[in-house]
Amino acid sequence: MTSRLLKSVLSAACALAPLALLPATQAQAQSISPAQDLVLSIGRGELVNVPGNMADIFIANEAVADVEVKSQRQLYIFGLSGGETTIYASNAAGDIIWSANVRVGSNIDSIDQMLGLAMPEANISVATMGSNTVLLTGTVAAPEDASEAERLVQAFVGDGANVISRLRMATPLQVNLRVRFAEVSRSLARNLGTNLTTIDTTSGFQFGLNQGRAPTVFAPGRGVGFGDLTVPAVDPNTGQIITTEGSSFGGISPGTTLAGVGQFLGLDIAAALDLGERRGLVTTLAQPNLTALSGETAEFLAGGEFPIPLSQGLGTTTVQYKNFGVSLSYTPIVLSNGRISIRVRPEVSELSSQGAVTLNGFQIPALTIRRAETTVELGSGESFMIAGLLQNNAQQTIEQMPGAGDIPILGNLFRSTSFQRGETELVIVVTPYLVQPVNDRDIRLPTDGFNVPNAAEQFLLGRETAGESGGRRPMPRAAGEAPTGPDLSLIDQNGTALAGGDAPAGTAPQTASAALPGFSFNEDGE
Repeated sequence: MTSRLLKSVLSAACALAPLALLPATQAQAQSISPAQDLVLSIGRGELVNVPGNMADIFIANEAVADVEVKSQRQLYIFGLSGGETTIYASNAAGDIIWSANVRVGSNIDSIDQMLGLAMPEANISVATMGSNTVLLTGTVAAPEDASEAERLVQAFVGDGANVISRLRMATPLQVNLRVRFAEVSRSLARNLGTNLTTIDTTSGFQFGLNQGRAPTVFAPGRGVGFGDLTVPAVDPNTGQIITTEGSSFGGISPGTTLAGVGQFLGLDIAAALDLGERRGLVTTLAQPNLTALSGETAEFLAGGEFPIPLSQGLGTTTVQYKNFGVSLSYTPIVLSNGRISIRVRPEVSELSSQGAVTLNGFQIPALTIRRAETTVELGSGESFMIAGLLQNNAQQTIEQMPGAGDIPILGNLFRSTSFQRGETELVIVVTPYLVQPVNDRDIRLPTDGFNVPNAAEQFLLGRETAGESGGRRPMPRAAGEAPTGPDLSLIDQNGTALAGGDAPAGTAPQTASAALPGFSFNEDGE
């Protein structure tokens, strides 16, 4: 074949020799890239029709592929070994009339054969749509297998082809989502109020001033009421407030009250000074967990429902219930690269008296809600803070008697001041996990190890539990061959190994007859 090619080349060279004597025209050098790609298997070839008469052929690497010229317009290319090479064919004028980048690989006729060799455990079907689109369908064991199959097919067909993957998991993946609500709320409230009450001893005229308390009724012959505050009664003969040494004021609800009774400018005055400060600290930590299949929606609620009355026609009332508590709703989708896309909606709500309303004689409580709804993408075991809140508010209120409250120093007797401040920090974190079922024996429950105390332990010793039962809950066991464990080497206290006949009593292995059907409530399984 090579000799025939050389003869053709020499004949063309002799025919072109007179042309070499002509004056050469000046031309610029240019780079010509291969016009097409040709994929061959080792030991196989392809017949190519050239658009023109060939005068010369150039092969970059003859160890990869070789050619056989059948005619001036036809040549046969066959693969010798794996690799790539370039072939150019030119006419008598030196113009390139055909070129190709030849890639020689293993003896794989189709994509199906290639995938069968690379991924024998996968069940993948290949369909070709048009001239440059490949569709992959079927099932694989894991998302990374789907990504690997797509990469192999793309390398096989080249970058110019489109590979569409519709591969599914043979066993649908399950995603466990853990959500953490962490909240700290601090509150501070202070109030200062003055209360004055007096009576005229001559005409029985009485008046009072209340700041921070509800107004009370004052009459001779009964105690003076300052809200929850009670002072001694008034003498009906003299009209004076009866005071005794050691008199006290009790039953005060709003903080601390400093009270006293005396005379000022000929008036008997009972005075009370309310001082109150309230500090609050509330921490909330909720960690709901929920498992769902990839692509399915799961919902979770740990809380309750409260009724809401609704007025209907003809004077009837119906009741509608609304959920509250810790709830979680999410839809996970496991992507081909192993990452997880999650549409999540966590919520923590609780009943609150602030904002409560009364409707048709029913008091409807309000709800304090912490809620977030978003879509995130992350890997298994990775965490993402999907929501956060930092809130700081302060409020100060002054209530006073017009005019009198503006008097310096003495105006404090006619003024009531309250101050409130609140701080809230809230963080919501989600963490997904790709999970698989486990053996039931590997699951621990919150009730494991709990024993109910008897009457003596409960009433005499005040115990809430009777201790732990070993931390293992009852498990069913069936009769059969006892599982063989590892060989044990017994040693004494001095570290000397004991022979089989020297083993202490009680170390003999249990026989299979000791295992009976049923549940075992003892730690030893008996």
